[in-house]
Amino acid sequence: MNPPGITLLRGWHPGIPGWVIAEHGRSYAREWQFDARFEAKVAEAMGEWLGRYDPARDLLLTAMLDGVPVGSISLDGSGPHAATEGARIRFFILAKAARGLGIGRRLMGGMMEFIESAGFDRVFLTTFRGLDAARHLYEAEGFVLESETLDTTWGKPMHEQRFRWERPRS
Repeated sequence: MNPPGITLLRGWHPGIPGWVIAEHGRSYAREWQFDARFEAKVAEAMGEWLGRYDPARDLLLTAMLDGVPVGSISLDGSGPHAATEGARIRFFILAKAARGLGIGRRLMGGMMEFIESAGFDRVFLTTFRGLDAARHLYEAEGFVLESETLDTTWGKPMHEQRFRWERPRS
């Protein structure tokens, strides 16, 4: 399903990072009972990344519905991890009302197009066990679960998962 009025906005635009941070805070507080530490960490990480944003290696992709953000995904391909671990998908979030409409699939598809065109051979991401819809999207694009560890950073035990994608060898 592809709802009418959805457009994908590429790159930094005023207010988009703030929406991404706020939506992470709202979503993870509502669904996982995370506190302010999580939203603060997202804000810190996004600020650090945007401070070195390189449009040739990094991507901020935002789904807009009638001019309002409803989802976003990012690729950090310029960070210190890029040379050793590959690029990193980060900040993937959908507003609750936008879930189940195919918007996540469009964002993930746009991300994979960028990964291919930018020439990345390896990409990783971290997430939590229980985010099954997102996991389905990752696995549909060829990501495989690499590891899972117990983490209590956010005030309750969570299983952090790390997924990896590698360009198929020809």
